[in-house]
Amino acid sequence: MQIIIVGGGKTGAYLASALTADGASVTVIEPRPEAIARIMRSCPSARIIEGTGSDPQTLEEAGIRIADAVAAVTGQDETNLVVAMLAKMEFSVPRVVARVNDPANAWMFTPANGVDVGVNQAELLGRFIVEGMNLRDVYTLMRLGRDEHSIVQATVGERARVAGAALRDIEFPAQTIVVAVDHEGDLVAPNGDTILHPGDEAVIFTSEQTTDEIRRLFS
Repeated sequence: MQIIIVGGGKTGAYLASALTADGASVTVIEPRPEAIARIMRSCPSARIIEGTGSDPQTLEEAGIRIADAVAAVTGQDETNLVVAMLAKMEFSVPRVVARVNDPANAWMFTPANGVDVGVNQAELLGRFIVEGMNLRDVYTLMRLGRDEHSIVQATVGERARVAGAALRDIEFPAQTIVVAVDHEGDLVAPNGDTILHPGDEAVIFTSEQTTDEIRRLFS
């Protein structure tokens, strides 16, 4: 899969590392030399283009005509929207994801403006707070499209059914995939041999209907 990330800050660097670990071919567009140096250290397999993603020529150089997805994750909503519109309307990229920095701008991050998925950080933070106040161990990070799927984060409890078990031995609900595990601050792309320890945080793709079952497994 060919993926272009516009914005090489902390969010972009994390995405690049996670996606390359998953086997994707990643190109990062970033104008700041210090950010480029950081990405080169943390994700040496990523291709880096020095420039701005709102420039069509830079996007062409990054290979946008063959890209499967574009993620616009700069700290400027205006830039992310311009990138999204160019990617979708000029270059017909199949999937465009854009970061929303200012919640007041969330209404603009729609398919009409080239955005397939708008990631609203304020909304995510609010959801964390509300669900945390309800003492839940499973947090909804993002709801996806119209098919009632979600990406959730679950913390392994001390006496959880999954604690000490390898992923291959856990009977997860149907249509459930563990896409990342944070163990003591070390984020890894898991496989069947990955063991979940108490306190680990797992990022999980699952159906909306199975969230309660995930909670029972992890609590």
